[in-house]
Amino acid sequence: MSFKIAIIGAGSVGFTKKLFTDILCVPEFRDVEFALTDVSEHNLTMIKAILDRIVEANKLPTRVTATTDRRAALSGARYIISCVRVGGLEAYADDIRIPLKYGIDQCVGDTICAGGILYGQRNIPVILDFCKDIREVAETGAKFLNYANPMAMNTWAAIEYGKVDTIGLCHGVQHGAEQIAEVLGAKDKSELDYICSGINHQTWFVDLRLNGREIGKDELIAAFEAHPVFSQQEKLRIDVLKRFGVYSTESNGHLSEYLPWYRKRPDEINKWIDMSDWIHGETGGYLRHSTETRNWFETEFQQILDSASQPIDVSRRSNEHASHILEALETNRVYRGHFNVKNNGVITNLPADAIIESPGFVDRFGINMVAGITLPEACAATCISSINVQRMSVHAAISGDIDLLKLAVLHDPLVGAIATPEEVWQMVDEMVVAQARWLPQYAHAIGDAKDRLSHSKVKTRDWKGAASRNVRSIEELRVEKAALKQAG
Repeated sequence: MSFKIAIIGAGSVGFTKKLFTDILCVPEFRDVEFALTDVSEHNLTMIKAILDRIVEANKLPTRVTATTDRRAALSGARYIISCVRVGGLEAYADDIRIPLKYGIDQCVGDTICAGGILYGQRNIPVILDFCKDIREVAETGAKFLNYANPMAMNTWAAIEYGKVDTIGLCHGVQHGAEQIAEVLGAKDKSELDYICSGINHQTWFVDLRLNGREIGKDELIAAFEAHPVFSQQEKLRIDVLKRFGVYSTESNGHLSEYLPWYRKRPDEINKWIDMSDWIHGETGGYLRHSTETRNWFETEFQQILDSASQPIDVSRRSNEHASHILEALETNRVYRGHFNVKNNGVITNLPADAIIESPGFVDRFGINMVAGITLPEACAATCISSINVQRMSVHAAISGDIDLLKLAVLHDPLVGAIATPEEVWQMVDEMVVAQARWLPQYAHAIGDAKDRLSHSKVKTRDWKGAASRNVRSIEELRVEKAALKQAG
């Protein structure tokens, strides 16, 4: 079969290569056309060379094109996959560093909290541009698969305002399940069955079965506390498991910034995090990681290109949802996964307009969500706090209403636990001014924001972050990994 897949943000070399290889693991997809588009022509040239090498090495009829003309790439596409980061690391640095001046200590800052909300303000106008092009030049009924964060806000905007058939995709559920399988001693990941439900990055394992046997709270707690690594790396998640009764899909660092309890006191933060890797809670951890690895594909390009000459190993197809969804839609081989869609009653105790992450089945008729799920009350309450912030953030991004944006930030659980309203108002002004080039909807408000900042008497804090010291760099981790490999 032949159809066209467009990948927006294809200059994300490693992820694009993974998606491409996954899709070509489906025998029926050998004759597909991949249209790559990105704002970086340099990155496009590199990723096209890698994908061309894969096609050549496997003697496939697959076609790969690359262009900075997004509209040309989307023309006639049946599926559009987005993995963009609007503003790049320059804007992302503001998402972390400016809130830190006000005591708001984020590990990642790409979902909610001050950083995630501003990230959404940058993304949503661009997402709506994507949707306009999809409606106008893509294949009728084209599906938009969004991998970009903030997942819920981007997907919410694309569905409600972009009017495009959109699915949000993440891999947090899969990673959480791998942890649970390990602590329970499963010989193979397939021995674990589970239902996760909630919202992106706050999804909960509400039903766990190991070889058909139900796993309860106490058994799961004991298994995590006995694990020599996870007992240290996931202290916060284990504490939430003890109090909520269910395990969260998201990493220790991510989860810590969605809740109002664990990162609000500087002297308490180190109690709940682990510094062995950024993802376990390091202040600005993902910014550091991203900065240190931003050009890894430049230095390792030849190695990546050489590895692309190997035959595709179907057994190593990843658990990213995209290829499996396309396979189910095109071949009618049913796929079960966890997808981000509008709720509309699927989860009984979350708002109908929210973007949820919950189980669904895919076949030729589309995505069919499992309805009638009711979350434990504490899980629902936590999700609803974030949903309210997401809703205001989306509406602010659409309208360019800076007052609504400030209210969204004020209502964020972690921000509200730390900052006063006066601090929030000044912080948002500072972030909007710093990121003005990526925020066209706030162009009318920048002048007044600058004026308020010039007259402000709100003092910021000399706060570098409780978790900003004694971390290992990417290079140190590579050296350590190489030494372990050589030793064993």
